[in-house]
Amino acid sequence: MKLFIIAGAINGFLAVALGAFGAHALKEKLSEKYLAIWETAVQYQMFHALALVAIGILMSSKLLGPVSSLNTAGYLMIVGIVLFAGSLYVLSLTGVGILGAITPIGGVAFLAGWIMLIVAAVKYAS
Repeated sequence: MKLFIIAGAINGFLAVALGAFGAHALKEKLSEKYLAIWETAVQYQMFHALALVAIGILMSSKLLGPVSSLNTAGYLMIVGIVLFAGSLYVLSLTGVGILGAITPIGGVAFLAGWIMLIVAAVKYAS
């Protein structure tokens, strides 16, 4: 549980830092297309950083009973951040289009993480 709160906080920090870096340092260096891709990565990283914090809080409160579904959801969110946002950051900086093939894998991890959160809520909420 503490792992997900810490991972969420780190990713929230990184999303703010990378967003600022994109807005200031990369604004003149990247095309509008790649800057928009960078911004998408920042947004998804922040959304899922907040989800990780929420998962950690839910796990620590024991509000949803057994935590196996929440644990799986948290790990899937981390994998999604690395693959989805990470591939978009690298794509923005390098322009290597093949990296776009990794992005949907991260998106599927995000979707699976949200499904596991739903499973936890449906199965264990009182």
